[in-house]
Order: sequence, then structure tokens, then C-alpha cells
Amino acid sequence: MPQEQYTHHRSTMPSSEGPQVYKVGIYGWRKRCLYFFVLLLMILILVNLAMTIWILKVMNFTIDGMGNLRITEKGLKLEGDSEFLQPLYAKEIQSRPGNALYFKSARNVTVNILNDQTKVLTQLITGAEGTVFPKSIETPNVRADPFKELRLESPTRSLVMEAPKGVQINAEAGNMEATCRTELRLESKDGEIKLDAAKIKLPRLPHGSYSPTGTRQKVFEVCVCANGRLFLSQAGTGSTCQINTSVCL
Repeated sequence: MPQEQYTHHRSTMPSSEGPQVYKVGIYGWRKRCLYFFVLLLMILILVNLAMTIWILKVMNFTIDGMGNLRITEKGLKLEGDSEFLQPLYAKEIQSRPGNALYFKSARNVTVNILNDQTKVLTQLITGAEGTVFPKSIETPNVRADPFKELRLESPTRSLVMEAPKGVQINAEAGNMEATCRTELRLESKDGEIKLDAAKIKLPRLPHGSYSPTGTRQKVFEVCVCANGRLFLSQAGTGSTCQINTSVCL
């Protein structure tokens, strides 16, 4: 019994050492690692900010656009040379007033005109050999560069040139040549076909028959068949076209 009272009395006595204090935080090598990572993060942020400012300056970013590209009320404006690595879709492409518009490519340049169903209606293909038009084209003027020839060719189909007021072909510094495989037609529905030149040569016209007993003259007349075929007939005192109608067959 006295032992139990002593134990209880000892436990209720106030401690002379005072309350224990526990320190909370990171100390030692953990603290140094935390400071190192914070410093590294600040360096990365500064480098990223510096790179962003450098890119904005190099690419010439402004409120109106970037580089040679400017955003205007009417659309986009490109100044200088521009390179497109992917297809370009535009409603209208114009150059500066008084300046030409150039398209340059290492290969062909293809321009497609699509309908509402994204089907190709008209296609323009240019390359080193010229320009290809799979379908018809309407233009007021077709010309070649100075001192270079202009060639209109249809390898597999016919070539037709039509105009409501006429077609004019000029070759001021060279020759004009028209070659076809089957038929070359010059047609005027309401007017006339006029060949105005100092010399008109038809070297491969067929010759009509002539009398072997008579004097062979070197003067011929040009005759026209009902089907439009031309042939030469030996000239006489009168027309000899009627006696050579066998050429028209």
C-alpha cells in the first residue's frame, strides 16, 4: 500500500525538464537538393523566356502578323518570296499593282479549280516542257517570251481555237507553222478566209491530167472540187478544171 501511493505521487509531480520541442522541416542533403532543383527550374524558365523572345524577334512577330505575312482587312498579304510545303487554298491571289506574280517550283506547278463536291473542274499544269490544259481555256492573249517560240500542241486530241470576233495569229520575227496528222481546217461561217502575202505556195497539190501530144506548159490554174479539195490543172485557152474532175474522186 505505501508503494502504490509513492508511485502515484511520483507520477503527478511536475517535470523539471519542461515540454519537448520537435523540429519540423528538411535539413541536411535533402535541403541542398531542394535548393538545387529550385535553382535549376529558375534557370530553365529564364532560358525558355530568352528563347521565346529570340524566336519572336527572328520571325518578326507583330500585331499585324509574322515575317512577310501580314493580316489585313481584305485577307493575307505576303511580301517578298514565300515557300509553301503543303497545298495552298485561296479564293484569290493578286500581286502588287504594277508588279508581276511569279510561281516557282522544283517540279510542276498544278492549279486545280474545284466545285462544291470538291471535284476537279479545270486543271492547269506547268513545268519545264510548257503548260498542259486538260480541258478548254479562255484567255485574251497567248504569247511566248521574247526571242522564244510559242507552241500550241495537242498530242492525242484536236486543237480548236474559237473567238466570237476572230482569231489573230502574229509571228513578227519568225515563221508560223501549223502541223497536224489528219486534217487542218480553216473555217469562216459568216466571213471570208484571206491569205494576204507576197508569195503563196502550195507545193504538194495533185496535178490533173494533161494532153501528152500538146505542148506541156509550165502555167497551171488552181481548181477547187465540190468537196473543197484543191488541185492543179494545166492552163489552156479556157478553163481545164472540168476535164480533170477525176482528181476530186
